[in-house]
Formats: sequence, structure tokens, C-alpha cells
Amino acid sequence: MIIPALVSLLQEGGALQLPDSLSQPGRLPTSIELAAALTLLSVLPAVLVSVTCFTRIIIVLSFVRRAMSLQELPPNQVLLGLSMFLTLFVMYPTGSQIYDRAVVPYLENRSSVKEACETGGQILETFLLKHTRDADLELFADIGKVEIPKSRTELPLRVVIPAYLLSELKTAFTMGFLIFLPFVLIDLVVSSVLLSMGMFMLPPPMISTPLKVLLFVLVDGWNLIVRSLVTSVSI
Repeated sequence: MIIPALVSLLQEGGALQLPDSLSQPGRLPTSIELAAALTLLSVLPAVLVSVTCFTRIIIVLSFVRRAMSLQELPPNQVLLGLSMFLTLFVMYPTGSQIYDRAVVPYLENRSSVKEACETGGQILETFLLKHTRDADLELFADIGKVEIPKSRTELPLRVVIPAYLLSELKTAFTMGFLIFLPFVLIDLVVSSVLLSMGMFMLPPPMISTPLKVLLFVLVDGWNLIVRSLVTSVSI
């Protein structure tokens, strides 16, 4: 899933010109495949954030922690692990399509590297465009001096990927705002009660935080949050 995106992006930007030999069906030498795999490992974190739903998931989960006034619970490692496995779960159908339609024909010597990369890039672009707003596509097309085609699928990945990231940020912050609302109401109620009782020296978070955690547990908050995240990307 990642290699086709990188190759397609480099080709569109003019930074990579594939030799004619790579247009012929057949696998590359093992040494070149190994070098490509090692190169992939070095850019894997950036690609994970750029062309998957990882950004949306980690931001929303961070909003949940901040909304409950819990600075270190769950720990960062737990949030990152949950975000990573949710990303793998959500991206599995797209990854399976790329593997079946691009990787398998290449491994079986039925397609060339160029054909595999183009097929994989098209599948990935379909996923990205599904969750990208038209306004963001127009923004980066205008910045990049790219003429907007009749079909969104004809846009290059160098326009689609940053537009997708911007759309993910907007969606994540919108979900985070909605998550914050009920917890802000609890803070307001607790602060008003303490003020009316004359308890000026008692910090409101000392009372509101346990109440927010109790509410989150009673409504099975993690189940609701994960369900909302997965369905928002899968639809």
C-alpha cells in the first residue's frame, strides 16, 4: 500500500523516472527489492500519518483524554498502540485490494513494477478522495497550479495527499469539539455548585474529574468512541 503511493508521488513530481526495463513484466533483482524495503522502513512513520486514518484517530483519542482532565492517562504508548491497530483494522480492506490487484500480479511476474505502482496508487487515491473535501482539493490544486479536471480521480497524488490531511484535521477537531461538550457542562455545574457553597479554595477539577470518569465509564465511552471513529472512516 505504501510503496505504490511513494512511487506514484515521485513520478508525478518529476523526481523519479522509471527505466524502460521496469515497464516489462517480471520481478526486480532481490538486491533491489531489499534496498526498497529498507528505504521503506525509514519513511514508514511519515507515510503512516499521511495516507491513512491514523491522524484522525490519534487526535480524537487525545481530545478524549484532555476532555476528562487526565493528562497522563491513558499513557501515550497506549494511545499510540490503540491508534495503530485501529488504523490497521480500518485500512485492511484497502490494503487487501492493493495486495490482490497490484502486489500479487507483480510477484507472479504477470505485471511490471510500473503497472503495479499505478494500480496500487489508483486504489489508494480512491480511499483518500472518499474522505477529502472539495474545498481542500481546490485549495492545493490552486496552490500547485494544477488545473482541476472533470473527475476527481484524475488529480495527482501530490494534490490529493495534503488535501486529505487537511480534511482529516478538520474532521478530527470537529469530533473532538463534540466530545468536549458534555465534559465542559460537568465542569460548569461543579464550578457553580462549589461557588454557591462558598468553597473557593477547593479546585473544581478535584470534584469534576472523578465525575467525568464515572460518566465515561457508565456510558461505555471507549466503545462509543472507537465505534464512531471506525464507522466515520469506513462509510
